[in-house]
Amino acid sequence: MNNMTNTVKQLLLLNILFFVGSYFVPQATDLLALHYFESDKFQLWQPLSHMFMHGNLMHIFFNMFALVSFGSALEQFWGPKKFLFFYFSCGIGAALVHSGVNYYYFHDGLNTLITNGFQKAEIFKILNEGKFMTSWQAVLSPSTFDAMISALTPTVGASGAIYGLLVAFAFMFPNAELALMFIPVPIKAKYFVPAIVLLDLFSGVTGYSIFGGGIAHFAHVGGAAVGFLMMWYWKKNQFNNNRWDRKSF
Repeated sequence: MNNMTNTVKQLLLLNILFFVGSYFVPQATDLLALHYFESDKFQLWQPLSHMFMHGNLMHIFFNMFALVSFGSALEQFWGPKKFLFFYFSCGIGAALVHSGVNYYYFHDGLNTLITNGFQKAEIFKILNEGKFMTSWQAVLSPSTFDAMISALTPTVGASGAIYGLLVAFAFMFPNAELALMFIPVPIKAKYFVPAIVLLDLFSGVTGYSIFGGGIAHFAHVGGAAVGFLMMWYWKKNQFNNNRWDRKSF
């Protein structure tokens, strides 16, 4: 593990403070988590604030471990300004992709309900109260119903930004061998990172996850996709005034 850089250290401390604070002020989680954008609970700051909230100790541990391990190497190479721009771009991009996928799944169920005679205003009223009608299950398939309700589940965590960092690390240090606690054999970054992104994509599409439920797989994929596009652009333009390997931004 590299020596922790200053910006990474500040992000780490902020995440820990928010995590601890959420136990003393439970309502903060609902206010700062990312809600579905058509929900009454959605606020404009949530695509950013959700990155500092975490669901449990294991969640924050793995995210912060990755932040320190990969983020420090990238900050040393880029400098703090470019690192922060990349980190937050990936996190917000992940939120947008996650919200877009949720929109598709939610409206798939919503349109079916409307076609079967349910009123849109009444549906939203019931959902905004945190409830649903059992009669909906009579006209929705189990998978459609689950996807529709799941789309309204608030999202927390820095995982989207972390996946962006993983992609950037694989771009810049492709042959670095990653020794992970659940894989005994070191794997080069250029193989490991694409593999876990594809695994998340598979889990998001099929609904089957080897890591359990409650994971925003498309947020992971979104963060990785934004990270890839940014790295591709910076690498493509590395010989002009916007070189990707300069510390100024």
